[in-house]
Amino acid sequence: MNPPPIDHWQHDHSFHHDNRQAERNTHRVILLTLVMMVIEILGGWLFGSMALLADGWHMGTHVFALGITAAAYIYSRRHAADTSYSYGTGKVGVLSGYTSAILLAGVAALMIGESIDRLLHPNAIHFNEALLVAVIGLIVNLASAAMLHAGGEDHGHHHGHSHHHDHNLKAAYLHVIADALTSVTAIVALLCGKYFGWMWLDPAMGIVGAVIIGIWAWGLMKDTSSILLDRQPDATINQQIREALESDHTKIADLHVRHISPHALAAEISLVSYEPFTTRVYKEQLNAIKNLQHTTIEVHHFNDITSVSPSSP
Repeated sequence: MNPPPIDHWQHDHSFHHDNRQAERNTHRVILLTLVMMVIEILGGWLFGSMALLADGWHMGTHVFALGITAAAYIYSRRHAADTSYSYGTGKVGVLSGYTSAILLAGVAALMIGESIDRLLHPNAIHFNEALLVAVIGLIVNLASAAMLHAGGEDHGHHHGHSHHHDHNLKAAYLHVIADALTSVTAIVALLCGKYFGWMWLDPAMGIVGAVIIGIWAWGLMKDTSSILLDRQPDATINQQIREALESDHTKIADLHVRHISPHALAAEISLVSYEPFTTRVYKEQLNAIKNLQHTTIEVHHFNDITSVSPSSP
């Protein structure tokens, strides 16, 4: 006799959120950033501006990081139905965000090193030409940031989540904003050098910008590493689960909650009860908890303990 279908008890393990708009905009930003990188490196070399040259090489590192972002989107989409991933590819973007955060921290360290070297070894600068290239670079960066933000808003509209929950997109956004920040510091430094002769301001602002970028990188690293290491999410989720399931007759003996994607949570729950219900009843009691998409529940009867022999010391 064949067993009946078990579809009702099976979980959907695909927790990938397709964000094609963000993916397309990331490709456009990569192209813009690559073109601007070449222009700034050539401009810095031709016009003697270390600020422009440094900004151009910083853009090069961001092109690499944005490439990781684009690759993560493609990989997540293509492998969304791959059953070898126990909970889907939801963490691919998180891993990409963590990697980009490390690169962002590296950029900050390089900026500090270049700024100190520029402070110790100042050079002659063709201010007008360098300013023109720096302003164009800032416009490109702002346009890129706007495109990435638009991709995040589209994602939020369709899935009910802010773009800040897409760590892959957030990493790309921070890299572009970091580029914009270095462009601003280059423009301010070039203006002050041209009109006031404050050549020291260029490296000083480079150090300030590097510290800000480092703070952004640290924040992104903390967010993504918490998910990658299965750190317990907000304690209120645990409290909500306890309030939904526990009663005078039922207690939670063991509870584990973790992210399986930036937008989805999984819970493993062990219940002990004098009057246990079926697991279906308990899962229905959890339906109101936001983002809890995968639950595994085991139920024990309090009287079962009387049938278990005490373990030997």
